[in-house]
Amino acid sequence: MDIPESLITTTRVDQLDVNVYVHRKNIGVDAASHVVKKMKELLSQKENIRMIFAAAPSQNDFLHVLTHAEGIDWSRVTAFHMDEYIGLSEDAPQRFSKFLRERLFNIVQPGSVHLINSSNQVNDECKRYGDLIQEESIDIVCLGIGENGHIAFNDPPVADFQDEEIIKSVELDEECRQQQVNDGCFSTLDVVPHHALTLTIPTLMSGAHLYCVVPGKSKKQAVKKTLSGRVSTECPASILTTHPDCTLYLDVDSYGSEDNE
Repeated sequence: MDIPESLITTTRVDQLDVNVYVHRKNIGVDAASHVVKKMKELLSQKENIRMIFAAAPSQNDFLHVLTHAEGIDWSRVTAFHMDEYIGLSEDAPQRFSKFLRERLFNIVQPGSVHLINSSNQVNDECKRYGDLIQEESIDIVCLGIGENGHIAFNDPPVADFQDEEIIKSVELDEECRQQQVNDGCFSTLDVVPHHALTLTIPTLMSGAHLYCVVPGKSKKQAVKKTLSGRVSTECPASILTTHPDCTLYLDVDSYGSEDNE
């Protein structure tokens, strides 16, 4: 296999493969190429595949490359997303469903797209979406890591590695809400919703193949905790080190090589 020049180093923490690149755009290119390769492999073996996607600015380069990939029959893909704010209007630009429709789903047109309807009654929506997730196994999860170490909206106060729920309502912690302002998604902290629906950690970990894209200096401390060797809900992403097939894609800013060597 050709090793891209942009790949600085690779390492392994427990079962987690870690790739470090020069620039964040290099992450998007390589992560997308790996996802495309896996999609083609799986589609050669089965009629349909099921995928879960994250919605965040950190995923933009990855999603852009993925939408331009050739040779994928997206009509055989069932797509989900992993979280959604509660309390935003249906047409709010910050809704994660809108983000993914514009950057992925409307472009590649998967055969089925299942969006979280956070305007629905919470218990009803958790039952509806949970049933859809459980219909068959999840093949691929494309995710990121938050500044507080969350995966999806499983912030440290609500993260549960043995969660019995498939999807649940959570209260977002302040660091998570501040990140939404830092990312330019909201103008001020007071307009960021306090609650969201999120797939739980066991649901995400049930995916057969995980690809985790985490660029930028703001993620440096979360990455350091993820790779520290201590698996704890204080950094929910640390659970990724126990997954049998997960790759973490970092740039030099998020890796912080002087801290992680």
